[in-house]
Amino acid sequence: MSTAQQVPDILSPEFAADPYPAYRAMRETAPLLWHEATKSYIVSRYEDVERVFKDKAGEFTTDNYAWQLEPVHGKTILQLSGREHAVRRALVAPAFRGSDLERKFLPVIERNSRELIDAFRHTGSADLVDDYATRFPVNVIADMLGLDKADHPRFHRWYTAVIAFLGNLSGDAEVTAAGERTRVEFAEYMLPIIRERREKPGDDLLSVLCSAEVDGVRMSDEDIKAFCSLLLAAGGETTDKAIAGIFANLLAHPDQLAAVRADHSLIPRAFAETLRFTPPVHMIMRQSATEVTLSGGTVPAGATVTCLIGAANRDERRYADPDRFDIFRDDLATTKAFSAAADHLAFALGRHFCVGALLAKAEVEIGVGQLLDAMPDVRLAEGFQPAEQGVFTRGPQRLPVRFTPVAG
Repeated sequence: MSTAQQVPDILSPEFAADPYPAYRAMRETAPLLWHEATKSYIVSRYEDVERVFKDKAGEFTTDNYAWQLEPVHGKTILQLSGREHAVRRALVAPAFRGSDLERKFLPVIERNSRELIDAFRHTGSADLVDDYATRFPVNVIADMLGLDKADHPRFHRWYTAVIAFLGNLSGDAEVTAAGERTRVEFAEYMLPIIRERREKPGDDLLSVLCSAEVDGVRMSDEDIKAFCSLLLAAGGETTDKAIAGIFANLLAHPDQLAAVRADHSLIPRAFAETLRFTPPVHMIMRQSATEVTLSGGTVPAGATVTCLIGAANRDERRYADPDRFDIFRDDLATTKAFSAAADHLAFALGRHFCVGALLAKAEVEIGVGQLLDAMPDVRLAEGFQPAEQGVFTRGPQRLPVRFTPVAG
């Protein structure tokens, strides 16, 4: 068992500035690390994180979400297990795949992307984070749920507070209070709307959730509110950072940017490689149900296990030249990159694989394609170098670009 003295601490400024050298050191010298400040065991190798997520032997649970997520969302589907989890997932999953996604929501995605791009396409400049990425997925989710997009500033404030709460590894009391306040405010906002949709259902996702039934089980108002809260936070923050990350990575590799611009069918490759190379979520926690032996030692039963996705996705035991961004790499299969059989770990794996993965893929394919069409010669603003920020979730905070306006 290794101790934290051997590698940069995950709460240190050095780690926040660039975690990748620390990840490499952990994989090599401390693949299982007790971290006193977070009272958790940190795992960093691909094989170990994959094992925790797939959990074929029933060794790990999501019981830790009772203190990690419930204070801000209420009890969500992520905390459930067994039949209770399977039924709840069956209630929500159809909206995020197949004909429902294509028929109902692709037009919503296309319209929301176009509206945002229309605001800057004639100007020749934009900040792809502020003007597009932070707005697009939240607007899509609000539209899908049939909520008023004029409330976007509130949605964005709420999900920012929730993500800060989840990433509050140092235990800042103000961040905790802001996250808990968000749960109350969101409930006051959502519960009357949910009751209204039960009375007068429409064609939106919220109405679908209100009427969905599997094996005689329907979602309660609290279930639906918690799921919508989770959807806004998880769907907003991750797709936001993924889109910014794709452009930051492609702009740093002009040959790959040119290839994607010339052939939009390469966008899913660029997305999959971005999820591996610079994942939006860098760590996910689980709880051990039994004593488990992993690389580097043994985790006792009932312990919190912090899975470092950002480290596992660059494990040299799994990927050739893992610190190189390469959309053409042959050890990352795009065909399964958005399914529970994915090679990368950015969506987790197993029964808690991200239910919104195909929605995210649709948003990225449409959004990145429309952006490239609107900005055919896109380039970084003079003298600007993108920098990732964040520890729990991570991505560029700004991405100012210039381009020659084209009629659209």
